[in-house]
Amino acid sequence: MSLTLTIDNRPVSGRAGETILQVAADHGIRIPTLCHLEGLSGLGSCRLCLVEVAGGGKLLPACVTPIREDMEVLTRSERLDRHRRRIIELLLAERNHVCAVCMANGSCELQDLAREFGVDHLAFPPLYPLLPVDGSHARFVLDHNRCILCTRCVRVCAEIEGAHTWDVRNRGSRSLIVVDLDTPWGESTTCTGCGKCVAVCPTGALFEKGRSVGELRQHRPALVALVAGRSTEGA
Repeated sequence: MSLTLTIDNRPVSGRAGETILQVAADHGIRIPTLCHLEGLSGLGSCRLCLVEVAGGGKLLPACVTPIREDMEVLTRSERLDRHRRRIIELLLAERNHVCAVCMANGSCELQDLAREFGVDHLAFPPLYPLLPVDGSHARFVLDHNRCILCTRCVRVCAEIEGAHTWDVRNRGSRSLIVVDLDTPWGESTTCTGCGKCVAVCPTGALFEKGRSVGELRQHRPALVALVAGRSTEGA
């Protein structure tokens, strides 16, 4: 069933069951997001895709909110931009995001969003946690200092590869992405070495050994290619 609504004062249409984010993308309207990736289940954890909906007081995550008839959606406003800047600042302050020495410098979605929304300083004191780097895998590295807990790696491993290697340990600021009930990546009995987790990582938390920064430029939305069996060799 087709539904009609407005997004940023533009009349658009979509199918029942589609999300605001899907319909917006179909009509060339970009909504910022980090945890979302087409082809993976929606999560709504990064909160960067929050939008204003007429008749409601709170902001709603576009990636998991289904459209309805006559819905009026606003994707950009001073309120939304202010909210997104704060989220970006909190993400940068939570871990150790030093772009100059990061393998994803110039190919980082968090860095791109910080530039887009003018985040050139932090309003919050950085935590600078002492987090480990797991280089035990023969091909890949996990750097917890760059992780934003988007769980793209968890979902692509479970939903596309079917290996269920990744999970999340602890809660809140103590959360960490872990392998096989918290064992070194190189000792994993479930990891297939496909590289899908590395290909979808939005930051420098997961990267391939032996490549320069320029060679690590990703094409993350190409999940169809990943399903077809391509690894990070085509990223």
